[in-house]
Amino acid sequence: MQNLKKLPIGIQTFKDIRVGDYLYIDKTEIAHKLISNHRYIFLSRPRRFGKSLFLDTLQNIFEAKKELFRGLAIYDKYDWNGSYPVIKINFANGRIESREELDKKLISILKYNQENLEVEYENIEDVSICFETLIRNTYKKYNKKVVILVDEYDKPILDNITDIEIAKQLRNGLVNLYNVIKGCDEYIQFVFLTGVSKFTKTSIFSGLNNLEDISLNPEYGNICGYTQKDIETDFLPYLEGQDFEKIRKWYNGYNFLKDPMYNPFDILLFIKNNYLYDNYWFSTGTPTFLIELIKSNNYFLPKLSNLVVDKKLLDSFDIENLDFEVILYQTGYLTIDEMIIDEDDYIEYRLKIPNIEVKKSLNDSIIHRLLRNNNSRTQSKPILMALKKAKLEDLEIAFTSMFASIANDNYRKNEIYKYEGFYASMLYVYLQSLGCDVIGEDVTNRGRIDLTIKINNIIYILEFKMGSGDAMAQIKEKKYYEKYLSLKEPIYLVGINFDENIKNISKFEWELM
Repeated sequence: MQNLKKLPIGIQTFKDIRVGDYLYIDKTEIAHKLISNHRYIFLSRPRRFGKSLFLDTLQNIFEAKKELFRGLAIYDKYDWNGSYPVIKINFANGRIESREELDKKLISILKYNQENLEVEYENIEDVSICFETLIRNTYKKYNKKVVILVDEYDKPILDNITDIEIAKQLRNGLVNLYNVIKGCDEYIQFVFLTGVSKFTKTSIFSGLNNLEDISLNPEYGNICGYTQKDIETDFLPYLEGQDFEKIRKWYNGYNFLKDPMYNPFDILLFIKNNYLYDNYWFSTGTPTFLIELIKSNNYFLPKLSNLVVDKKLLDSFDIENLDFEVILYQTGYLTIDEMIIDEDDYIEYRLKIPNIEVKKSLNDSIIHRLLRNNNSRTQSKPILMALKKAKLEDLEIAFTSMFASIANDNYRKNEIYKYEGFYASMLYVYLQSLGCDVIGEDVTNRGRIDLTIKINNIIYILEFKMGSGDAMAQIKEKKYYEKYLSLKEPIYLVGINFDENIKNISKFEWELM
């Protein structure tokens, strides 16, 4: 890799990348379009997707630092004759755990901007007054409208999302800040806010009703992240001799209604670590509250493999009514598979797990953290081998052993063992973590199959019952197998009953079609 530009691992400052001769994937054409056509903008993207670098790029454009953009798409398009004063608010660093800490942090940020812009005014300890004074006095000093950039606008709330009361206090503190923007419209040139979640406008941006959400605007679908074209052109010298199809399956797949995208963090660390396939993005932090939501709501995890939601759902992150599917989507563990528009122009989205990294890592995380089972691979391998060889007697033993390995502490203070969905969910995540093709709530013309497994040209249709219900009879009565007859592959029907007292399988029946 001699004479190649350095990789910008962990660098989110545009100037450092350009001056330090690091590799930069040009996003300035998108930036120019954004600046030319919009004023108040909100962008939601998962963590480590390049939001901070794009925000810093905007700052350098507005400050008219032309030389940094030589050779980039915007260089000959933008009017560099005048610069704008920029107020930047960044919540990316540190953790805030109370309204008092939030207000102190905000005052500190605003005073830093005051010093950086050399704007003088008296010492003010009220956040909204301090912010409004900064905007007005900056406008007066420079005789130019002000640009406001906010990075990770929602981080204080997300860091405390499991404590609703604290989260609500922090939300109110942020509302107190963001509402100032609406009242200062005459002094503002451009506003850009980034974050992970898309809170309902009534909860965070109630006073900022002119904020335009571009998160699912196809024109800006490639605003953050790398495309396949980027991988095959700019990154080609760094990936010589590598299997591009395997890289795509592992790390591509995020869909914001334009090109499928890679998370930059994955690609940069994949190259740095000598092409080792690992869970680079996932390992940077899985929200604990996801696991708590599964526990508290007895969530049926197989639903994730065939999930359709409406457009409003993707915009409805609400502190007091957390929705598991919304959280998974907005944090990047699910992405859009396809957009569905019916004859009445009603829009829905089919969601999917984006790639192998997330599929394997998410399910491993659920196994380890929900079940406190650190031997998931040991438990899963016999299941995988039994499925591949169609040894159903071994499969029964492997399933039984898996449930027997779950620590008894997992059943305390909850009654998840009384629900068949818990057992189906555990089988689902074990199989997903091994890369099996598993379909939960598999739709047929007669109903939904609890779990369908496809492996080695063999199909398994699984139905679960709690107590004494006849699972096998339901498979036959509803003829679930008919959906797969045309494939002319072996089809095994498997009916499984669970007993809440033994917390394990009580009956295991199977037949080969």
